[in-house]
Amino acid sequence: MLKVFRLFAILEGISYLALFAVSMPLKYMAEIREPNLYIGYAHGFLFLGYIILAIVFCMEKKWTFIRFLNLFVASLLPFGTFYIEKKYLRPNVQGAN
Repeated sequence: MLKVFRLFAILEGISYLALFAVSMPLKYMAEIREPNLYIGYAHGFLFLGYIILAIVFCMEKKWTFIRFLNLFVASLLPFGTFYIEKKYLRPNVQGAN
């Protein structure tokens, strides 16, 4: 479960950056809409997967609601899921226990 959640955290972070740093400028500055469509779908899928996995993972680890809120808020911030992956999801890290 941890490996899947780590993967989703990293991919969600990458898709978030790709959406706002690549496809949004293409959409609004160059009027190229297609990348935004596909990256947006991918980001939406990864975001929902991340949130669902965060809920399941918190329940499995018996983490507090505050810890879940940290995971959720991180998904809304650029680079947030990378921080979560490093702080909470890496094996042999104190916060991952």
